[in-house]
Amino acid sequence: MREINASWMGDEMGPARVVFLRPTPWMEAVVVVDNLALGPAVGGVRQTPAVSPAEVARLARAMTLKNAAAGLPFGGGKAGITLAPIMDSKPHDREMRAFARAIEPLTDYIPGPDMGTDESCMAVIHDEIGRSVGLPGVLGGIPLDELGAAGYGLAYCAQTLAEAGVISLEDARVIVQGFGAVGTHAALMLKRRGAVVIAVSDSRGAISELSGLDVEELIAFKHAGGHVADFPGGSARQRDEILTMPCELLIPAAQPDVFTKDNARHVRAQVILQGANIPATPEAEQIFHERGVLCVPDVIANVGGVICATVEYAGGSPAQALATIEEKIRSNTTELMDRVTHDGCLPRKAAIDMAMARIRAAEAYRRRF
Repeated sequence: MREINASWMGDEMGPARVVFLRPTPWMEAVVVVDNLALGPAVGGVRQTPAVSPAEVARLARAMTLKNAAAGLPFGGGKAGITLAPIMDSKPHDREMRAFARAIEPLTDYIPGPDMGTDESCMAVIHDEIGRSVGLPGVLGGIPLDELGAAGYGLAYCAQTLAEAGVISLEDARVIVQGFGAVGTHAALMLKRRGAVVIAVSDSRGAISELSGLDVEELIAFKHAGGHVADFPGGSARQRDEILTMPCELLIPAAQPDVFTKDNARHVRAQVILQGANIPATPEAEQIFHERGVLCVPDVIANVGGVICATVEYAGGSPAQALATIEEKIRSNTTELMDRVTHDGCLPRKAAIDMAMARIRAAEAYRRRF
């Protein structure tokens, strides 16, 4: 296994705790509990070959801000798992159980699904320690991907902007980068609101059709194992080519740092809704702001999944989850736009100010002796 060499800057918010684990000889893990002012830390378990402690710490801070901005009574945390190469193609049930036992004493961290893990992984963790979110429906969970909570939240954020006159969804051209669980549901729900999905991409390539893709057929094609570039209902394109196509609404729903100072000036969207975690660098967000492109940050637009998870944790139903998503996203998107319009600040700064106000208010009630 590799040698761990990790460093990052802490601040007054955290991290509250960083724990390095080796649950098995072929498995390494790190858990970052960033901030607990609002409650126990909720955050996903990411399993990728290259996940690093610094990445986990960065994502844990993003969860702190996301949970606070969403008005949830939870702090932020994250976990990262790396397996030895010999384990890549083997079942990981035993490793998940070992990980669960390793985090059992970390009672202020509630794990959930993330890149490389799913509801079955959360079921295993819950079976071992009785603590996780994102469970299968048979165990009382609200399956996030089946419900489409994150995509529903993105569509409702767009609807709130439309009601405020920021954008019109009728015949709005939509581009979705990352046609996975989040992107498929966002595309489908925006189409139902009158928008026209003209281009999507996955890890292998992209496809476009200016008159509008048949989203339902494309989703069925994708679920059958196809790649979007092979879909017969449009023209194949290079994967990242669609990022600079003209559109009213652009949704990055894949990996971090898609937009940088090198490509931000070429984006021709009216509104960007961040459907992935940290899909734009600070330099890119500054460029968007200067160009008049509204870029709604992930901590406002992409909170449907974590809202759903916390409703599940409280014993709520799918209907309650969707109602809570609507309530909180409407309120937070409206407050964000009020701050941006009044102060002229970057949307990211406005969102962080919203989150920090709630964290500081909660800290006033914390014991100091």
